[in-house]
Amino acid sequence: MMTGNPFTPVKIGPLTLKNRFIRSGANEMMSKDMRPTRALLDFHTAYARGGIGMTTLAYIAVSKDGRTLPGQGVMSADSLPHYRAVTDAIHAAGAKASAQITHGGSFCQIDDLSTPRAMSASGGIDKMGVLMGRFFQRAMTRVDMDRVRHEFAEAARLCEEAGFDAIEVHMGHGYLLNQFLSPLSNRRRDDYGGSPENRARFPAEVLAAVKAATGGRLAILAKINLFDGVPGGATVDDAIVAARAFEAAGADMLVLSAGRNIESVWAIFGSPLPYDDLAAMQGGLFAKLQFAILKRSVPKLPPFHENYLMDQALALKAGLGASSMKLAYLGGVQSLAGADAALEAGFDAIALARALIHDPGMVDAWRTGARAVSGCTACNRCVAVMYGPAGTHCPVVGNALDPALKNIFAGERAAHAA
Repeated sequence: MMTGNPFTPVKIGPLTLKNRFIRSGANEMMSKDMRPTRALLDFHTAYARGGIGMTTLAYIAVSKDGRTLPGQGVMSADSLPHYRAVTDAIHAAGAKASAQITHGGSFCQIDDLSTPRAMSASGGIDKMGVLMGRFFQRAMTRVDMDRVRHEFAEAARLCEEAGFDAIEVHMGHGYLLNQFLSPLSNRRRDDYGGSPENRARFPAEVLAAVKAATGGRLAILAKINLFDGVPGGATVDDAIVAARAFEAAGADMLVLSAGRNIESVWAIFGSPLPYDDLAAMQGGLFAKLQFAILKRSVPKLPPFHENYLMDQALALKAGLGASSMKLAYLGGVQSLAGADAALEAGFDAIALARALIHDPGMVDAWRTGARAVSGCTACNRCVAVMYGPAGTHCPVVGNALDPALKNIFAGERAAHAA
């Protein structure tokens, strides 16, 4: 059991981080024409300057069809030099860089798909596509699966060339690989559906392809759901089965999350989204109506509390027994005491997003004793403003930021808006 402090190094496969803090992947919305912008470079450089061990560039699609939104970043030969500029800046500021690669499957809002229907583990109603007038999705064929597996491997190879130190394969939150893992969306009757072992098969094959493409030179992480959070969804027991498959496929670390973007987004955050704010950001009446419906579907939740996924994460950890695979705890760490508690429980690293969005210098502040508790209130307004011209930022941040970091974010937001 790990009982040391979070400012000690941690080894993840071939990679050593200077401390145990990882800026978790959370959509920045700072890409244009499928390439990262200077705003994204400044955004992640601020975290590196603020003391983080590794920062994760969120949602880099492995193909144009893999995007969830039109301008979203795609790892390609065209975008590679732009990503290289970002990783160079992160390294110069003292941190490591991780690329979160994934494919949205049927969870996408793009109108330039290469096929009339978005693909998923199974066919049926396309819940997200309805907004685009695309009412049905199609089940992936073996040819589709072979192609997507190759796209992940090729993206991983390009990530290495772009200077990333780690790759995080996103398998949670309702994206394509999670659409295979979850019984909510996987109704296949072949070797890739039915039992938890079968549902984990394709995601494990993708992870193995990513591992092979990078030859053990990069740390390979997988972000997974501990549970889906709705009746009929995947449970912790399912996650244990999947985790074992991913360890066998070569995962060096799992990042433990929860929830799905449509059915149970509250489970991701441990608190409800500001649906009124989200509705206000939408241009069309139908989209506004969608958020009004989602607001009414949220169950009555207990008040937000720190480390809200700890019980389920501990259950998965216990289910893995003597596994040597590293585990990163994610879920509402808001204080140095909360980070210490995660390490004392036996987790190897702490992944954070909202608390760092509020204060990108928080890790150094905790290290020096300047602060011990984040000022983030888990209001989730950073999720709502994500869709505005400035991209992801904390709209209520006050004096928590050091002046230098305030200037960085002020310039970043102005550049992005321009």
